[in-house]
Amino acid sequence: MKHQILQKNYYTPTNRPAFTLIEILLVMGILGLLAGLVIINAGAIFGGNQKDVASLFVRQSISTPLQAYSFNMGSYPTTDQGIQALLNSPDSSGNKWRGPYIKEMPLDPWKRPYGYRYPGTHNPSNYDVWSNGPDGISGNADDIGNW
Repeated sequence: MKHQILQKNYYTPTNRPAFTLIEILLVMGILGLLAGLVIINAGAIFGGNQKDVASLFVRQSISTPLQAYSFNMGSYPTTDQGIQALLNSPDSSGNKWRGPYIKEMPLDPWKRPYGYRYPGTHNPSNYDVWSNGPDGISGNADDIGNW
């Protein structure tokens, strides 16, 4: 019986598999470019979602608590009472108020309070709820309202 000597495949420093410095720098450059594009476009990517969130709130999310308040109290909160009346009982509520109708005071996606008016200017027989939009200035084109 002959003994075979098993040869192990050893790599010498000159022929072992590895990435070259140029390959590593190329990959790092591509990753840097991609990261730069994401950072530069982050406002455009996420900014549109903020407008959608504000629009959803003023058109749908606030309507259910306001309707419940109206059923119990006989009308919507006045402009002076504002959305705050959904969270805390107004002084004139008597025993009709069955709230709170919301868990916390809502802020728009830009961390500012929503506007509220009853009767509404845009909806005279109903209420107006709006966000002043990204610029925070009321009455211009970027306002987001339920009208």
